[in-house]
Amino acid sequence: MFSKLAVRNVRRSFRDYGVYLLTLTFGVALFYTFNSVDGQGVMTYLSQSSNSMVPVILTCIDVFSVFVAVVLACLILYADRFLMRRRKRELGTYLLLGLSQGQVSRLLMLETGLIGLASLALGLGLGVLASQGLSALTLSMFSLDFSAYGLAFSPRAAVRTAAYFLLIFLLVMVFSGVQVSRSKLLDLLQGERKNEELRPRPLWRSVVQFAGGVVCLLIAYGILLLFGMAYAVVLPQLCVPMLGLGTLGTLLVFRSLSGFVLRLVQSRPKLYFRNLNLFTLRQWISKVHSTYLAQTVICILLLLAMGITASSLGLNSTLEAAADDQAPFDLTVQNQSADSWDTVNFEGYLIERGFDLSRLGDRLDVEFYYNDPAVTGQEEVSAALGLSDYNALLAHGGYPAYAGPLPAVPSSPEQVMGNLGLSLCVVPDEMLQRLEIRRQVWFVDYAGGDKEGTEAALRPLLEALRQDAAIHTSSRLDAYASVMGSKILALFLGLYLGFTFLLAAAAVLALQQLSQAADNAGRYAILRRLGAEEGMASRSAIQQVALAFLLPLGLALIHAAVGMRAANELIAQAGKVDAFGSTLVTAGVLALVYGGYFLATALACRRLALEGRPAQRRE
Repeated sequence: MFSKLAVRNVRRSFRDYGVYLLTLTFGVALFYTFNSVDGQGVMTYLSQSSNSMVPVILTCIDVFSVFVAVVLACLILYADRFLMRRRKRELGTYLLLGLSQGQVSRLLMLETGLIGLASLALGLGLGVLASQGLSALTLSMFSLDFSAYGLAFSPRAAVRTAAYFLLIFLLVMVFSGVQVSRSKLLDLLQGERKNEELRPRPLWRSVVQFAGGVVCLLIAYGILLLFGMAYAVVLPQLCVPMLGLGTLGTLLVFRSLSGFVLRLVQSRPKLYFRNLNLFTLRQWISKVHSTYLAQTVICILLLLAMGITASSLGLNSTLEAAADDQAPFDLTVQNQSADSWDTVNFEGYLIERGFDLSRLGDRLDVEFYYNDPAVTGQEEVSAALGLSDYNALLAHGGYPAYAGPLPAVPSSPEQVMGNLGLSLCVVPDEMLQRLEIRRQVWFVDYAGGDKEGTEAALRPLLEALRQDAAIHTSSRLDAYASVMGSKILALFLGLYLGFTFLLAAAAVLALQQLSQAADNAGRYAILRRLGAEEGMASRSAIQQVALAFLLPLGLALIHAAVGMRAANELIAQAGKVDAFGSTLVTAGVLALVYGGYFLATALACRRLALEGRPAQRRE
């Protein structure tokens, strides 16, 4: 009987469980996605390359997974409290009908178990898809072919995810059962009638608090922008006051809203008394009055989510750009004995050994010469390069041909040829006849998508040349491998923590608003009896949700804009920063998760506002 009743209750209350189920599903998917990194393509590639960062990455993921599990457990317990409050009258009715408190507790445990199993199954399915998407993203960052690794399912991650969340669901079941067993029947039946007292505050106090909050934030911003993020983090005497003033300023701004905004809107009667604005504003203010601490925490969570995500993406793009600068070609082959053993016909050599040259793209065979100051007029360089070869390298890099005076010393030749360990000057081609050859360098790009396969077939053939000449090879894949571990660690931890904080902030806000909408359902019914139209009630509910979601987001965006400016200045020390790209991706993630929760919450609150409709008169 209890099983059938539990299934019926879950099915009937699915709209109430919607945000709860969505939070659980996202949590399971997030946990599985980042715990399955050991089986993803990029980690397989790093393991095959014996990269020393592999155990570090896996250890960091394991450690942070415990932190994420604790955050999700607190979030799920918070969501369960919302559901218990939403169903107090229903549970009291069960007790009136003769069920014991133990039986009601058992019913709740069955319902929680059903929701847990459903969210676990949905979350694992979504997590597998998200894991493949993350794997494809990371492989594409290093120009690796995703099809070479294929789909992967991590049994270790699935078992670990199931174990963590089953433990969390057991805690929720026990918590729900204890809460019902300790509740009195009268408290359950009258739980929805309790209201929060709105105590007015003097306007001058709200204005002073708002001004004080703005001053604290400006001082915190000034410390961060003046000294930079590196000094602010390293020096506690700067970090502590900066973080303290920023948090205090955020708290004061939200605390001042309960009186400041109300008086501001009341000064405009046409706006205040239009439609249900009076009711909407006072209901929203009554919650801000007592939940400004929660608003502050949500704002900080959003700041952390946006800052960590954008910083990790920006750092990855910077490291990738640095690797590209180190290796502008897929493969660079240096014949360092060209002065004593003569040059090598690399293409003819490969054809003789059966290598298919169609697997190669652009190829440049460049000769470098010993610098003779008496000929070139340049004393501080070690090698000379012909103008035609230099222009060919510039064209490959997408730069215009050099048209200045010759001989000339390029400002940054590494951008077009990588670091060859030579200081260069560019000379006219005819001047090379009076110089002695020093080194031959063969620059190669691969054709097609299987760059790994092409390099695996090409490099052993070139290594065989070492018996006759001093051949040194370096590739873009080598450069990527040297920074790949750091990139993956920054990317995975950044996205892991960023998604966790964003999910926590959005879910807490959603549950807060759903709880408030459930409390206001009776009030909306009274308004309708007084003549308010459905459209007014619907807009009022959506406006309350919009105010609750957009105010913390607005202040968090201001915090993030200042923080990311300081973070980008720090990241720029390692190379070029793609601030626009990281901002765009972060905005997309924010719109997907935060916007999705806002839409789901607004629709649910709108339904709650309209479900208490007045009875129709019979003619």
